[in-house]
Amino acid sequence: MRQIFHDELEQIASDLVELAGLVATAIRQSTEALLEADVQLADRVIEGDRAIDDRRNDLDARSVDLLARQAPVASDLRTVVASMRMSSDLERMGDLARHVAQVARMRYPEQAVPTELRETFMRMGSIAERIVTEVAAVILSQDVAAAGEIERIDDELDVLHREMFTLLAEGAWQHGTTSAVDVALLSRYFERFGDHAVTVARRVNFLVTGQAGAVELPEESERS
Repeated sequence: MRQIFHDELEQIASDLVELAGLVATAIRQSTEALLEADVQLADRVIEGDRAIDDRRNDLDARSVDLLARQAPVASDLRTVVASMRMSSDLERMGDLARHVAQVARMRYPEQAVPTELRETFMRMGSIAERIVTEVAAVILSQDVAAAGEIERIDDELDVLHREMFTLLAEGAWQHGTTSAVDVALLSRYFERFGDHAVTVARRVNFLVTGQAGAVELPEESERS
């Protein structure tokens, strides 16, 4: 009976990894739709968000069923509860990818991002895809040191986000109010995407160590 229970726990972890894969695809496609003004791709991301929602709902329903049937304790209870919380963060990351696609769709056939900011948003999209890919790997490995790397990747998004707001606040913006609002929102979506990835990493840390809070980062000498 316990073997069946642990098999079900492993399946939940596998489903979380698949959910992260769906989110990675969504953020990659939404960034492409944004930069290329590709309305068909934007629509695909928006429609595809339902699959992410459905996967999250199914995963949570099975987690609740495990709680009801098995009444797990200690580390097993942490696993089930942390998994439900991680699915929520991943689902929210999918929503943020959808928001990016919705901006692309709303501004079609125009491009929402001014030409001089294309490279910045391309970097944001690339970093966002990388961070959710790392999230999938950490969920699978439960490697606390690797979870710390997610915090570093998020720092890259934070720097770009601050640079974007500094640009908007300097008073030299020449693309109008609507474009400024779009850029501010888009930058915030990518920044929040990274924040949710960090939250997942911290939940993995809690799952492994039983301790809440920031992930313990290795010393500088260990990173070289």
